[in-house]
Amino acid sequence: MRHWIIDREVALLPSWLEALPQAKLIQRDVIVDLPRGEQAIYWCRLRHGETVSSIFPPIQLEAGQFVVVLADEPDETIVTESLASGASGCCNTYAAPDVLKQVALVVQNGGLWIGQSLLQRVIGSAAAILGRRPQDQEIENWSSQLSEREAQVARLVAVGASNKEVARQLSITERTVKAHLTAVFEKLGLRDRLQLSLRVNGLST
Repeated sequence: MRHWIIDREVALLPSWLEALPQAKLIQRDVIVDLPRGEQAIYWCRLRHGETVSSIFPPIQLEAGQFVVVLADEPDETIVTESLASGASGCCNTYAAPDVLKQVALVVQNGGLWIGQSLLQRVIGSAAAILGRRPQDQEIENWSSQLSEREAQVARLVAVGASNKEVARQLSITERTVKAHLTAVFEKLGLRDRLQLSLRVNGLST
């Protein structure tokens, strides 16, 4: 997977270099042509005062190519506009290297990255609506594939709990929560927390 960072200015942040050491930076105003026919993530920086539509690469995305918006001042409106414009994710420009690596992993595997706060709101809203529906045995079949602790973690995450909140409620460490979530995603064939919420709440099978 190739990584291209598109910005108004030619300046790589240290966090980008650490997370994406092979990334190439391109100045937006002088883009002539971008390589075609290769898997790639285009990281497009959104600076203060810029619009989402103005920062997208001037290409038709092919299979295996994705856009992630790096927003200097991210908020829910910017995240929503980014996804509506075709981006697969939106995160803070100054996110830690570990977060950027996680964004890349989620996106290149076909998932969406919308940030923890908005994700929790979306999941919480979906769970509240779906939770009013009558439960049946078929909806609960997913839990038979998990251990008891994995199922507990899955149910908490499915209603919008963060890893820290799950750890506190179950009296375990955040590292253990992450390990359980990884196992849950693998066993259920899911990519991210949103898919998990939909599965647990019976919207997908």
